[in-house]
Amino acid sequence: MAQPLKDILVLDFSTLLPGPMATLMLSEAGAEVIKFERPGVGEDARQTEPKIDGESIGFAVLNHSKRSVAIDLKSRGAVERLRPLIERADVLVEQFRPGVMDRLGLGYEAVRKINPGLIYCSITGYGQTGPKASAAGHDLNYVGDAGILSLSRGPDDQPTAPFGLVADIGGGTYPAVMNILLALIARQASGQGTHLDIAMAEGAFAFAYWAHAEGVIAGQKIESGGSRLTGGLARYRLYTAADGRQIAVGALEEKFWQSFCDVIGLPVALRDDWSDPNACAAEVARLLREQPSTHWEPLLAAADCCCSVVKTPAEAARDPHFKARDVFGRTVKISGRDAPALPLPIAPEFRSSGSSVGVAATLGEDNARYGVDVPKTE
Repeated sequence: MAQPLKDILVLDFSTLLPGPMATLMLSEAGAEVIKFERPGVGEDARQTEPKIDGESIGFAVLNHSKRSVAIDLKSRGAVERLRPLIERADVLVEQFRPGVMDRLGLGYEAVRKINPGLIYCSITGYGQTGPKASAAGHDLNYVGDAGILSLSRGPDDQPTAPFGLVADIGGGTYPAVMNILLALIARQASGQGTHLDIAMAEGAFAFAYWAHAEGVIAGQKIESGGSRLTGGLARYRLYTAADGRQIAVGALEEKFWQSFCDVIGLPVALRDDWSDPNACAAEVARLLREQPSTHWEPLLAAADCCCSVVKTPAEAARDPHFKARDVFGRTVKISGRDAPALPLPIAPEFRSSGSSVGVAATLGEDNARYGVDVPKTE
């Protein structure tokens, strides 16, 4: 099957995570992505650890298979040098604070005059408008402002940071990709592009839909760790086994819960975790602490009750299930070595053939290809 985005040209002015991951997904589906970077140093992610022979692993994982053009966007004539690319581009992705691209002469209204069909995607923390539009922030701030960090923040004396970058990826990358694809479909009918205003803080709301129902609509007070999905019930919690490994108990439905209770030998009198969740959880914790995870894992797997041992990232990459589905089968070259590429949610039939996804371009290696010279920084 032909890659669905094989004729799409994407201009990528983004850095670090949300935008680069979004353009990587577009690239996986066949788009030609040109990444614009500062001459001399490139984007900051090129300097991040860990590295292999001086090449950043994190940068390579997010930016392989893209072209690299080095250009000082503040230099005189930069917009004119980019004009031929803007004229034929389908998508532009930028991640500056509101107003920065306007000052560079590359704001939406300016580029729309050059290319009315361009889909212009802006990814910011708080959006292009509103009182916080220009405020600095990172993922932790965005999920905090979205109200979802308060749902499971750990004990007051040792608050727990989220395990994943929910706002950056879930509120930035995924909405960007989804809306770019929607805009491409809409353009087929209208011939017109659009300006997509992607706000990471807003995109995070959907990850706690139940909190919206309970806290916003029903007006219920939600304590940290007190909801059925954040540890408020014994049947949906993390417990520690005798060897220090954790057991993820996700036995929400009654049939799974009863099966789990049978495996660990929880007395019937304590199984009603709705009436006394703390007493129930305390006994579950005591029972699971009596044996190592290696004892519990086969028993829980046989019971098929939504309970499992928590794996490390390295263990997950070696998991026979993921190996059977070839989740980590594609490789990226980093400093000449093959390394597992980041698994992305692009269907295999839409990806390029072959197991290697390529390499991250060296800074500015594609300037000549696109006819963009590298001016001296002024």
